[in-house]
Amino acid sequence: MLIANFLLPQTLDLIDRQAGRFADRIAAALCVISGLSVLVFFGLALAMMPARASDSVAAGPGPACAGSDLTTILTDPAVLAAIEARASATINGKGLLWKIEKDGLPASWLFGTMHVTDPRVVSLPPAADAAFNESTRLVIETTEVLDPVKAQAALMKRPDLMMFTDGTSLDTLIPAEDLAMVETALAGRGMPLASVRLMKPWMLAALFAMPACELNRKGGGADILDIDIARRAAAAGKPVEGLETIEEQISAMASLPIEDHVRGLVEAMRIGDRMEDVFETMISLYTRGEVARIMPVLNAALGAQGDAESAAAYAAFEEKMINARNRIMAERLPPHLAQGGAFVAIGALHLPGESGVIEELRRAGYTLTRVD
Repeated sequence: MLIANFLLPQTLDLIDRQAGRFADRIAAALCVISGLSVLVFFGLALAMMPARASDSVAAGPGPACAGSDLTTILTDPAVLAAIEARASATINGKGLLWKIEKDGLPASWLFGTMHVTDPRVVSLPPAADAAFNESTRLVIETTEVLDPVKAQAALMKRPDLMMFTDGTSLDTLIPAEDLAMVETALAGRGMPLASVRLMKPWMLAALFAMPACELNRKGGGADILDIDIARRAAAAGKPVEGLETIEEQISAMASLPIEDHVRGLVEAMRIGDRMEDVFETMISLYTRGEVARIMPVLNAALGAQGDAESAAAYAAFEEKMINARNRIMAERLPPHLAQGGAFVAIGALHLPGESGVIEELRRAGYTLTRVD
């Protein structure tokens, strides 16, 4: 893919000067393949925004996504070798579709999703489409996202997960040196700081961590992959079952230190339009099944060497939003697999690694084989 004009030398210099600041932005972006909770971020945040902000997101199809695949700027052999080494060292790091087998049971399938509306993602690969058609039931992260009214009602029982209820306000948490930039970024989305000062920063960060083109598609009614699959299953008369509740997913995000939330919001705003390039890179790697390459490629392309603080923040994100939920989903899957014929569709980041769902299921006695 051709590189957009933003990848001029002066922009690369800017990226280099900001080395170490991208870990929080990447973590925010990775939410789109680590949890369906990002849907609730968008649904609730948009519903709670001032009218002008909601209208701007939902008014028509909006601009097409114009990001560039950042893998194309990586030509240094040493950098490429480091990416390859890290990806190759990640067990189950390649592939989106896996066949699940156990003695005495018909086969089931595990498929890694990306929770976005991009047509390249929503169109299942042929092998996954065949497995879905052969399946007798669908299992997704949470079925509550299929009914926005019920989803919002479930979360309104826990307003503390979304709003400050203890006298804290967003403007008092943002570092003074970043406050003007944050106010400008919010104003650009039609959201004066005063109107959102009681919202938890992760809700706003979820909006700014996605490019406007994706937000416009969703605001216009386009379904993400997981919901599209669920609608197909329902139309075919297949039961649709869930592994988690929305409250569990959002509680996991909300349990991260507030300092990490604020830093993630500030950095998601700072990256601005370049989030389209992060988004395009993630989609490009995802559609090739290169899940384990996503983080090292983004780190290398954005010049993110990271520091101890950023590394600790990402480690906390990874444990709460990925690893801990991997264990929960793996523990809850056996009843859904007991009859065979299940098509399990969960965020792709939950598949790879020693702590991934694939290895968790293998330790529980299942055989999982990649299907290309």
